[in-house]
Amino acid sequence: MNCSSSAVTNNSTSYSATIGGRYGGVSGGCVPHLRHECLSFSSSFQSKSHSIFHSKTRTSKSQRKTIISCSSSSSNSDKVKLLREILDSPGVHQGPACFDALSANLVQSAGFPLCFTSGFSISASRLGLPDTGFLSYGEMIDQGSLITQSVNIPVIGDADNGYGNAMNVKRTVKGYISAGFAGIILEDQVSPKACGHTQGRKVVSREEAVMRIKAAVDARNESGSDIVIVARTDARQALSLDEALYRSRAFADAGADVVFIDALASKQEMEAFCQVSPLVPKMANMLEGGGKTPILTPLELEDIGYKIVAYPLSLIGVSIRAMQDALTAIKGGRIPPPGSMPPFEEIKDILGFNAYYEEEKRYATTTDQLLSKRDSSRDPFSGIWSRTLRIKITGRDGIEKLDLRIPAGFLDGITNIVPALGGVNLKKLLDDATEEIGGKLLDFNDRMGDRIQVFLE
Repeated sequence: MNCSSSAVTNNSTSYSATIGGRYGGVSGGCVPHLRHECLSFSSSFQSKSHSIFHSKTRTSKSQRKTIISCSSSSSNSDKVKLLREILDSPGVHQGPACFDALSANLVQSAGFPLCFTSGFSISASRLGLPDTGFLSYGEMIDQGSLITQSVNIPVIGDADNGYGNAMNVKRTVKGYISAGFAGIILEDQVSPKACGHTQGRKVVSREEAVMRIKAAVDARNESGSDIVIVARTDARQALSLDEALYRSRAFADAGADVVFIDALASKQEMEAFCQVSPLVPKMANMLEGGGKTPILTPLELEDIGYKIVAYPLSLIGVSIRAMQDALTAIKGGRIPPPGSMPPFEEIKDILGFNAYYEEEKRYATTTDQLLSKRDSSRDPFSGIWSRTLRIKITGRDGIEKLDLRIPAGFLDGITNIVPALGGVNLKKLLDDATEEIGGKLLDFNDRMGDRIQVFLE
């Protein structure tokens, strides 16, 4: 079982819009959460309120409470209902694409109202392979279940081309419902499919593409679910803009809740798309870093007529670059520079360690408590975990290279971070250290001429 933490904001505000039907609030309007800095919403069936900010924000520790759970507190039907409320509400709604439970939790903690899964990113992170049809239905269901169980926000799942014909599509839809997805994206590519912004896209016939959507709608009805069906066509690159527009209209007529043309090549094409079936919400895909579709701001997308927008590569892209930079530093005998990674304490907080320890105390037995006290009294070093080591490295040029704080008991890990401390008996230094806060344990220059200082706080 995979336990994870979710961040829950304490503020509680609500949509001011009145929901007037499934797609009553789609046309016109503005993006209030972007024009006025923030829009928050809450739901009687959801345990978390969310805020979307136009500028980059971070949730402060004072605003969030970490809950340890092995699954989200919201049921799948609650998440579907929430997603439909989002689609009915004014404005355009941003959803970064996640690829595992951790990235989904970070999306939620950042205040986004929904997120997508990205087949591109899951193929990269799970298999280390390109998005060219290697991922199977079973692997996507497995990964998706871990993602949906870890968050309370609705997740729209990338289901590729449904993994076969119309009958396979029905099985896929029912599987995604069981996996906890609030929405499912189905496309009209042939097998093996691939990223819509890569070369050689091919699509099935118009008739087969529509039948896939009809099968998806039937599967939803048979299951008693109300999962949101997002119908995607790749016909723009495979055939023509006119064919893509025709298919979008046919998908809407077949019962799709949201329509999506991938890899539109200009703002004018995006505007033409949003004129198709105007009462049906439109999805945009802002493929970062050089896709075929122009990158527009949320305000521009809202003005054109889009309702939801995905950012498929941001999280996997910055993760790849961060790992490359960290590996370069380690190979050069260093650790990643300050600012490139969170302190260990923050990492523990993000992952829910501190909340776990607090909740664990509720279930401690009398024997556990006695053993803990006995072990603490026998081991004078055990109390060192409550102290913090501060490690500073200053280069020969006087520029600070590192200023890091870690638990004082994390001795084995310290030498991995700063190899120059490998020959130092840190435990003896800690045993002999004074109780004065800020006491200096070490101050020396390594072979490279860098000054290394270690303080006990």
